[in-house]
Amino acid sequence: MKTLLNIIWIIFGGLLMSLILFVLGIIFSITIIGLPIGLQLFKLSKLVLTPFGKNLNLGFDKHPLINIIWAILFGWELMIFCISIAAIYAITIIGIPFGIAWIKIGILTLCPFGSEVNWKWK
Repeated sequence: MKTLLNIIWIIFGGLLMSLILFVLGIIFSITIIGLPIGLQLFKLSKLVLTPFGKNLNLGFDKHPLINIIWAILFGWELMIFCISIAAIYAITIIGIPFGIAWIKIGILTLCPFGSEVNWKWK
């Protein structure tokens, strides 16, 4: 079921959003100052490509200062975008799993530093 949901996700926007985040990660990684942001964008791109079947372990306590700076500069805009998309998907019963995936992505966009994305093994 996770594989089918990931395939549908990729077809209906997951691939495009993942590519955008990947390119932004490359752009930020060009400079030494932007490298930590670029690495977080790569992590986010990986989650956006296939969000189903993955656990999100928040690590806000590992880097609280940089997570606060990130949330003020970039995170809140990305979180609002993700919640808006989740609300649109959640209008229909069929779209609820995709809305939940957007909420998971939104949580990672708010505090990505120290957070980990792992596969669920069941």
